[in-house]
Amino acid sequence: MNRCPIIYKPCGENLYTEKGLKLLAPTLKTLAILDFSAEELRAEAMQRASKMSIQGVQPKLSAILNIKNGIFEIADKNGRYILKPQHFIFPELPQNEDLTMRLAASIGIEVPLHGLVYSKDGSLTYFIRRFDRIARKDKIAVEDFAQLAGMSRDTKYNYSMEKLVKLIDDYCTFPAIEKAKLFKLVLFNFLVGNEDMHLKNYSIIIGDGKVELSPAYDLLNTTIVLKGEIEEIALSVKGKKSNLNHEVLIDYFGKERCLLTDKIVERTLETIHNMLPSWFEMIEISFLSAEMKEKYINLLNRRVKVLFH
Repeated sequence: MNRCPIIYKPCGENLYTEKGLKLLAPTLKTLAILDFSAEELRAEAMQRASKMSIQGVQPKLSAILNIKNGIFEIADKNGRYILKPQHFIFPELPQNEDLTMRLAASIGIEVPLHGLVYSKDGSLTYFIRRFDRIARKDKIAVEDFAQLAGMSRDTKYNYSMEKLVKLIDDYCTFPAIEKAKLFKLVLFNFLVGNEDMHLKNYSIIIGDGKVELSPAYDLLNTTIVLKGEIEEIALSVKGKKSNLNHEVLIDYFGKERCLLTDKIVERTLETIHNMLPSWFEMIEISFLSAEMKEKYINLLNRRVKVLFH
């Protein structure tokens, strides 16, 4: 019995469920296996890196979905999707990112359409639909916080969460709403061990007459991949990057710096707490290996005790 890597539901002898395919396109009937191995995808990403606007540590490829032929095709430009194959050093990043994005969505954090697709060597490749594209050539105005702060790729960690809040106040149309979103995202990243939310992993999106935080992206449990808990957050909060606790995250960051009311803070905590049982269930049915599932669950249990003491 297979499980659909797009919606995590049983799909019998098929690779994908009909419902999963319809999320990609209402008329999509089948989705072919990628005509590349993980190694070949990494080689393609390296060769095309100078031609693409997406960069970073993970190998990435721009792609379009050919609905007629039911296959993702690599494209140098105008791609609506990003593909991330298996990394040659860090294990199971596609499965990790897909699961973590799914956990985020369960508590109301907006994320783009994403999932996993099979490659010809049987490995799983992560796909995500670009939120800065409407059609093939129509772009939506998006700026990451490194641009807003006047920082570069080399200085994207040289900032603080307090300064990031100030950028939201300066640029967003309804700062109070966006700071509530940010607060939830910060708590989420702490719980799932995402210690790599630097300035380029936060963005604003401009449309419909307002400026707001973009859908979340690049969410994954980096702690279980990097084999350590040296830091718990990429941008310091109250001068700290580790040993974070309820007082720092809730009382200081949420209430004092984001100026959130007790009601909003309590509602956010309640939303997360109520979903925790389903998180553990989702980890268990995810495409991570048994070893990685155990690491993810152990970390989550430790962080839950810190946040909900």
